[in-house]
Amino acid sequence: MVTTEIRRDPVTGKRMPIKGHLVELRDRVAKSVIAMVITTAISFIFAETMIEILKAPARGIEFQSITPTENIAVFFKVALAGGFIIAMPYLVYQMIAFIAPGLTSKEKKTIFQLLPFIVILFISGVVFAYFIALPPAMGFLGHFLGDVSPNVWRLNEYISVVTRMIIYVGLIFETPLIVMILARMGLVTPQWLANKRKLWFVLAFVLAALITPTMDPINQSIIAVPLIILLELSIILAKFVYKERKEREEKVAQAETQK
Repeated sequence: MVTTEIRRDPVTGKRMPIKGHLVELRDRVAKSVIAMVITTAISFIFAETMIEILKAPARGIEFQSITPTENIAVFFKVALAGGFIIAMPYLVYQMIAFIAPGLTSKEKKTIFQLLPFIVILFISGVVFAYFIALPPAMGFLGHFLGDVSPNVWRLNEYISVVTRMIIYVGLIFETPLIVMILARMGLVTPQWLANKRKLWFVLAFVLAALITPTMDPINQSIIAVPLIILLELSIILAKFVYKERKEREEKVAQAETQK
């Protein structure tokens, strides 16, 4: 069981009614939207440069735009993706701040301490996708049957594939911390995770197949293998935090027995 505290008003300390929950949710969503607007506006300034950066993994490929509005769509798409990546730390903070009143004080402290690592892992995933996963995937697609038919790609579709892959891999890299938080709250156990190891391996390749634009096993493995490593790391971290939780629960039980 997870020990939680009743959400209370930060000013009065009284139990917050349902309306209060909805008002707080509205306020945090509004703040998140405002943050996205600001970071997206900043990304507009660098959108053209970001497009060139995103085109880099597809070396030797010629791009074209078919419709009159396609370049505008690409511009906005890249700016929005850049805005999301920049705003991600703040969005995570708002999400944690909303659920924090329902956690114990120690759980709050743990989650807020992990916030920098959440950002670091997301950025690590973005970097991994761009420098490690994308070049071989784009190289495979760019040279596949290149002698039969020259590859000329639509810029809009290429940008969609690349930005989606970068963001998804960034989110997948959060797996260890998410599992650690769940174990810390008692929602999962290391033994349960270990027993489901084969299922996680299959799931890793399924996710890799969904994320990777190619259908070959090599490029899918480039995504799946790090995900499996992250899952193994998740089990190790879960053992530490779950052990700490059990020790704390035993101390509380002993204290209650002695009363």
